[in-house]
Amino acid sequence: MAKKAVEINDLTKLVSVTEPRISPDGKRAVFVHTQIDEEENTYRAHLYHLDLETGKQTQWTHGKERVGSPRWSADGTAVAFLSDRDEKNQLFVMSSTGGEARSLTDFEKGVNGFEWAPCGTKIWFNALTKEGKTFTDKEEKEEKEEKKQPEPYHVDKMKYKMDGMGLLPKEFHRHIGSVDIDSKSVEQLTEGSHHYSLETVSHDGEKLIYGVTREENLDFVFRQPLYIYDIETEQESVLIAEEGYFGGAAFSFDDSKVAFAGSMRQYENATHTEIYVADLDEQTRICLTEGLDVPVGDYVVADHQQGAAAPDVVWTKDDHLYFQVSTMGDVRLYFASLDGMIFPASPDMEHVYGYDISQDGEFAIAAISNPVNPGELYRLTIATGERQALTSFNQEFLEHTELVEAQPIIAKGSKEWAVHGWLIKPYGFQEGQKYPLVVNIHGGPHAMYANTFVHEIQLLAARGFGVLYVNPRGSHGYSQEFVDAVRGDYGGGDYEDIMNSVTETVESNGWIDANRLGVTGGSYGGFMTNWIVGHSDRFKAAVTQRSISNWVSFFGVSDIGYYFSDWQIGADMTDVDKLWQHSPLKYAKNVQTPLLILHSENDYRCPIEQSEQLYVTLKSMGKETEFVRFPEADHNLSRTGKPNLRFARLEQITDWMEKYL
Repeated sequence: MAKKAVEINDLTKLVSVTEPRISPDGKRAVFVHTQIDEEENTYRAHLYHLDLETGKQTQWTHGKERVGSPRWSADGTAVAFLSDRDEKNQLFVMSSTGGEARSLTDFEKGVNGFEWAPCGTKIWFNALTKEGKTFTDKEEKEEKEEKKQPEPYHVDKMKYKMDGMGLLPKEFHRHIGSVDIDSKSVEQLTEGSHHYSLETVSHDGEKLIYGVTREENLDFVFRQPLYIYDIETEQESVLIAEEGYFGGAAFSFDDSKVAFAGSMRQYENATHTEIYVADLDEQTRICLTEGLDVPVGDYVVADHQQGAAAPDVVWTKDDHLYFQVSTMGDVRLYFASLDGMIFPASPDMEHVYGYDISQDGEFAIAAISNPVNPGELYRLTIATGERQALTSFNQEFLEHTELVEAQPIIAKGSKEWAVHGWLIKPYGFQEGQKYPLVVNIHGGPHAMYANTFVHEIQLLAARGFGVLYVNPRGSHGYSQEFVDAVRGDYGGGDYEDIMNSVTETVESNGWIDANRLGVTGGSYGGFMTNWIVGHSDRFKAAVTQRSISNWVSFFGVSDIGYYFSDWQIGADMTDVDKLWQHSPLKYAKNVQTPLLILHSENDYRCPIEQSEQLYVTLKSMGKETEFVRFPEADHNLSRTGKPNLRFARLEQITDWMEKYL
């Protein structure tokens, strides 16, 4: 029986398997299973338990909730996690033999993150608290009633709003506290008008590591130093204070060393992330990944995985370290030893989007996807490379649905640089037929397409389009020079990289109809779509999403505009000519391509006025354009938006391409 083509509604069938965590004894694991609840138009995420000796799986949480961040206690007798079953994310704990989860917190703003104390009797956490109040203080009912009236919001800083959050709560700061498992009594550790981020707890329970930036005005502060706090003496010492952002700290098993991830900001937000190791006894620090010219971490753009979070770095008992590396369109697990050995511990041609390592370093559990596998958990034996599938939630979907293999391509971009990408043939492809091609451009720009499953790309193939998606300069996963090369050159070499890739792909694949080309992209990909249609009439259809059209207004309206414009374009409002030079809106009169404009109403990253300007300008010039606005959606609509709006967005894109191609 022929397999069916991918459909929009398949998003409801797909299961996202994330956050594997191995028990201290290496015999069990927990993970998070997420699926769309179409009826309630939301997502449900539940905690599952896996017996690694028998392979038996058990669903541990149920009901209308989303859980995340599962963590084993040091003795393996309990698992703590965050859940929004009471609206805000609160901290829950349950016995590792199963049973009902107990809530430990009931804070007004919920809990942001946590770490077990090694004694197992308490948990350290991060949560927002109001100045002068404690975590457990609740707003009085009368106060809440009064709050129903609108109140003015007084702005005196530039960092006052954020995509996904809206206006930032001014009187609240993120602090560290602890909660006793039995009595639920809460103690606050930090206070004041700064935000603390809890990183980790030492194995002897005597030290915490946290990040905090203590400048009064954070508008132009882009750094997070790390500190070690001695719980008994209440003394704080600096772990790293350089200009840059550091986090993901982890103690070695004997507590003598700390590994952490970070980037020093030499190339602003294009700087590669590295792994550092500090020797606390010797008072020395090394950069473990200095020899790698690719970034540590996962920079993949995809649309299926929900809440995919992975540790920055994991130690084993024999002082080996593991971490993710984005390289050549893959995310691989890497191994490193303190004497400088460093090599991949997982194969290429795939995306490791979550992992944990057994304490003895013998095996990993990894969440792995590739273009024709939405992602499952696998046990990887480190020494032999042998792997065993542990879950198969998407098996039925794969048995009935045709996913199209992605063929890697390499083109010559600007300056003769190699530009990597993938080409997917349309579903039901037949030799001798001609097919339209859609070019899909990722956001960031410092992100990357990868050997991973992307529902949207498979959907376009299912609707009869070939799909080309490439990593132009600015993309991560190649070299520091490559990722930095887009800065100050938007619409230059990056544009050439994409257009050269299109030319070479069309010329070397006779099945592509050169007269039926479409282009789409979101965020930076939306900017580039706008730029392309203002500089070329090669495409017969275009869909721009959550885009930038005008750098002059973007400077003042985006939550990041006032510094991002300088970082990326190399100009601020003292050089409006340069901002305008790189603005697609300037070239609107050249647009010949029918352009569909999609934008979320609550997008604070690329605010909707960017699309309003573009739409009205094109319309006033008599161009072929339409505009679709998505209510109650932010910049992340395509990945984490309300399911019905995600479906509607995909319908808009495919319908527009079908209409014109």
